[in-house]
Amino acid sequence: MTQLSRRNSLKKILLGTAAAGSFPLLGNCTQESKSQLKGNVNHAVCHWPFNPMTLEELCIGIKKIGFNAIDLVGPNNWKTLKEYEVECSMCNGADMGIEKGFNDKQYHAQLIKGYTEVIPLVGKAGYKNLIAFSGNRNGMDDETGMKNAAEGLKKIMPLAEKNGVTVIMELLNSRVNHPDYMCDKSAWGVELCKMVGSPNFKLLYDIYHMQIMEGDLIRTIKRDHQYFGHYHTAGNPGRNEIDETQEIYYPAVVRAVLDTGYKGYFCQEFIPKAEDKMASLEQAIRICDL
Repeated sequence: MTQLSRRNSLKKILLGTAAAGSFPLLGNCTQESKSQLKGNVNHAVCHWPFNPMTLEELCIGIKKIGFNAIDLVGPNNWKTLKEYEVECSMCNGADMGIEKGFNDKQYHAQLIKGYTEVIPLVGKAGYKNLIAFSGNRNGMDDETGMKNAAEGLKKIMPLAEKNGVTVIMELLNSRVNHPDYMCDKSAWGVELCKMVGSPNFKLLYDIYHMQIMEGDLIRTIKRDHQYFGHYHTAGNPGRNEIDETQEIYYPAVVRAVLDTGYKGYFCQEFIPKAEDKMASLEQAIRICDL
């Protein structure tokens, strides 16, 4: 998945534009699937990897598998989620994209305006999580970027706390998918959390991205779990299905997350290669359903 394709997909979701066209909904999913999930993991899925499936089709498909949460949906599409009684496990719509984030003061005014507008909407809708990005380095050192990010984030934390919303910055790899992204290691993100000093600012620990950047997933999760407010999956290498073809053994990683007492969402963000994409999603849910 290239940086450009993910950025374009995120822009479409932010603008509330569900891709047109039909998509096979059922695949190998059955109505009986609902009763088979164990209930220990709060499952979710991102919409963008399943394009050109519409948001409506994805809502129907995930409920047949037996879960009801979708990541990275903006305010313009919350109406659709509510029609299908599906939760927004991670909202977007306040950020300026992956490359322009809180590490650069030139974007603070626009970002603070965006988050000030969207945070109350998230709270009013009954949702809890709103995504944020560090932005690219563009020649800036990490310490300066961290101080800048903390300065900007502190200005929106009182509003986030008032509305019961957690602003969650995503950890992304800068080696393969997002060159020059600053929040590319868990240690940098953890120090930023400490500097911001609010329980309403946490990190999105993307397992795929952090496997590329640093590995040592389980030890990191156990040590720093209090700073992780959300998890994403994908297979590595390739960012595809999380099956036996890739190097991350997800049952052990999910077990480590559950052992920390985590009660939030565990979201699938892999790009299906199989023709029956919903069958791949159901398989991933089974793998992670401990």
